[in-house]
Amino acid sequence: MKIGIYGGSFNPVHFGHTGLAQWVATHCGLDEVWLMVSPANPLKSPDILADEQERVAGVRRAIAGMPRLRVCDIELHLPRPSYTADTLRALALRYPEHDFTLIIGEDNLTILTRWREWEYIVARYPILVYPRGRAEDKEVPPESLAALDTARRIPGARIRILEGAPLFHISSTEIRAKNNSKSAK
Repeated sequence: MKIGIYGGSFNPVHFGHTGLAQWVATHCGLDEVWLMVSPANPLKSPDILADEQERVAGVRRAIAGMPRLRVCDIELHLPRPSYTADTLRALALRYPEHDFTLIIGEDNLTILTRWREWEYIVARYPILVYPRGRAEDKEVPPESLAALDTARRIPGARIRILEGAPLFHISSTEIRAKNNSKSAK
């Protein structure tokens, strides 16, 4: 099976996550998309994260009735900090019958060369890049193009910007901010 790995803290999960996952499963030749609940991103500043199992349960509820989407919590059982290269190795060992594709946001593309073992990831796994926060008809920002050019120099690199993907103007950060302002009242 061809499996898309869509990682994130999902703190909280929202329709942008599930909508993109469904679109990718339908339009990118994947059999399933696994929403990979991560303990924390080692390249981002610490955030107030909900309990890991609460986030896993939230993803399960959000994808109920979406047959091509699955929740995956393997990163919660790996050594910390959690690195994508280690996660992909663990998935390949546990599921050798599957072919994995990484799904990342454009914001992660711009910092891809800062990821631990990024060359290993780029050389071995297809990467689908979601163009977040820009209209479909605008050009890819220069910093994304520079990162894309660098990554594509790696032999075996298969990186594709998801042109035509629907844009979801929502973020977990916005949802948390709204929830915090409501609870402060």
